[in-house]
Amino acid sequence: MTEDKQSAGPSASATEPLVPDVHKKIKAAFTAFDYESNNKVDVREIGTIIYSLGCFPTQADLHDIIAEVEEDHTGFIPVDKFLPVMTKVLLEHKFPPIPEDLLLQAFEVLDKENKGYLELEELTKYMTQEGELFTQEEKDEMLTALADHEKNLVYYKDLISQLTVDPDI
Repeated sequence: MTEDKQSAGPSASATEPLVPDVHKKIKAAFTAFDYESNNKVDVREIGTIIYSLGCFPTQADLHDIIAEVEEDHTGFIPVDKFLPVMTKVLLEHKFPPIPEDLLLQAFEVLDKENKGYLELEELTKYMTQEGELFTQEEKDEMLTALADHEKNLVYYKDLISQLTVDPDI
């Protein structure tokens, strides 16, 4: 019987070895935000968890994921609801990260004078008034992490690698 399992297995097991690794990766990201160690996270942390896993859904897609996994609109997401949904997202390579060259091009479009940086006020305007808007929390988090606060500038060329995810990790 052992031989039968092995001979029937290769076509069926093409994705099976990935699943335990994907589950481990998702659980590790989830656990980092499970502050009460009760296998639940605040719904407001789901976007950060998903981004940390190398997926970058739109706000609409993020809301759809939350609607699918939030239990009884309690404001908390249990790991057992999140795990299967996020596993499917990762295995299907949904919401891939933006390649570095496209991100650089986007910054260069905003940097009309080709200075290599954006002023904080200018970047804040783009983040809060154009395209897919950042929440106050997202804006504050990004600017705190990325800005040179002494000069009130964001040197985007130096930050591209921080803003993208290596798909091979």
